[in-house]
Amino acid sequence: MSKISLKGVIDMHVHSNPDLRKRAYDDIELMEAGIRVGARAIVIKTHQGTTMDRAYLCNRHNEIVHGGSNSFTMFGSITLNRVVGGINPTAVETALKLGAKVVWLPTQSARGHMEKMGQNPAACVEVTRDGKVLPEVKTVMQLVKDYDAVLGTGHITPAECFAVVEEARNMGLEKVVVTHPEWWVVGMSAEDQLRMVKDYDVILERCYAQNMGGGAYKSNLPDNVEIIKLCGYKNVMVSTDGGQVENPHWELALGEYLDYLADHGIPEDQIYYMTHTIQEHLLGLDK
Repeated sequence: MSKISLKGVIDMHVHSNPDLRKRAYDDIELMEAGIRVGARAIVIKTHQGTTMDRAYLCNRHNEIVHGGSNSFTMFGSITLNRVVGGINPTAVETALKLGAKVVWLPTQSARGHMEKMGQNPAACVEVTRDGKVLPEVKTVMQLVKDYDAVLGTGHITPAECFAVVEEARNMGLEKVVVTHPEWWVVGMSAEDQLRMVKDYDVILERCYAQNMGGGAYKSNLPDNVEIIKLCGYKNVMVSTDGGQVENPHWELALGEYLDYLADHGIPEDQIYYMTHTIQEHLLGLDK
């Protein structure tokens, strides 16, 4: 059992079944795990499109089965890979109207992802051209702002990420999360992560472990401690990016993560901020 309580925690990046890749939990099992540990909320992510409909069914199940005996909420999202038409403002607005809280820029369809995976980038979903954010991406970003949702940068390159956050600042889009910058596929240096925080005041999402290929995972926890100390806890959000069958179940991975932070000098009030306060603001639960 985790030494740090999971009561009220919010994880904004978890994968569950149904998925093209087998996950450890399905949506209902993940919801029940969240309820068991007293979590406040989870955002389900898929690389294959949208999850806000699945989140709705989880919440109805919770209401019917548990009858309001807990405060847990499941939230959904949309990921702008080729399966939804790439940078598709119509799909984004529909998802937002149906309750999606996070819009992720391309992940598996991102140019950098495809290049790192040895795939033909000719089939990628472009976010920038000649260093400039594409008009349709700007339209999506405006929708995210209008609906008070969150923009996640997905698996785009550091150069693309800087262009996106610059555009976000120019248009007044404040809820921007740099998606697992530590992952080798994204490959953002510690120096660039610090620049992101200092110049743009965005949130860095730091996850439990990273996929190294072939079913192997590398712990991010030592590097996460260093980034928290370098960039400051107020700009670092703890997420698991959990759900893989190769890693511990979601609640075990999160508990291990928080205990590691505490054991390596991160004060409990800072851990609380990175697991509750940031996410409450991003999801509008602090209103």
